[in-house]
Amino acid sequence: MNDKIINNTDKTNLQLLLDKAIELREEGRAKQDQDILKEARTLLLEMVATYPDHAEVNYQTGIVHDNSGYSKEAIPYYVRALELGLTKQDLQRCLLGLGSTYRALGYYPEAIETLRRGVTEFPEHRGLQIFYSMALYNSKNYKQAMEIALTNLMETTSDENLQYFKRGISYYAQHLDETW
Repeated sequence: MNDKIINNTDKTNLQLLLDKAIELREEGRAKQDQDILKEARTLLLEMVATYPDHAEVNYQTGIVHDNSGYSKEAIPYYVRALELGLTKQDLQRCLLGLGSTYRALGYYPEAIETLRRGVTEFPEHRGLQIFYSMALYNSKNYKQAMEIALTNLMETTSDENLQYFKRGISYYAQHLDETW
């Protein structure tokens, strides 16, 4: 069902249901409680059956599957959400969720493609960068993976011992294969 033909009452009810499902998912995730996650998953599956063309419903259904340990089943929901279009914040998180799921399942080319899109569109997002680095590592792109990881480390650490060597580590991050 297209969002444009959902009337205001439906939108309000949909948002209330979506808020409830997100609340349950977050609670289940925080407590690592599979019963709560199952309740959230059931609610979201009912919602996606009713609103198959609603981007956020698809996105949240992907997340709840990931949170519940059904990562492979999460993929089509993430992909559909991306096709339908998401807000900037949801897009960042969806690309991260899909990319990290691909990586965890060993779908490295798909992970790299998804996470590369994420770091291209959101270069300031450290989570996307680190998961991209891990996917590169898994694809044996060790140099690029280490460069990204070391750069992020040096840009975010307050550790005095690392800060003392910041100039050297930052240089070496881009010249790992060189010797003098």
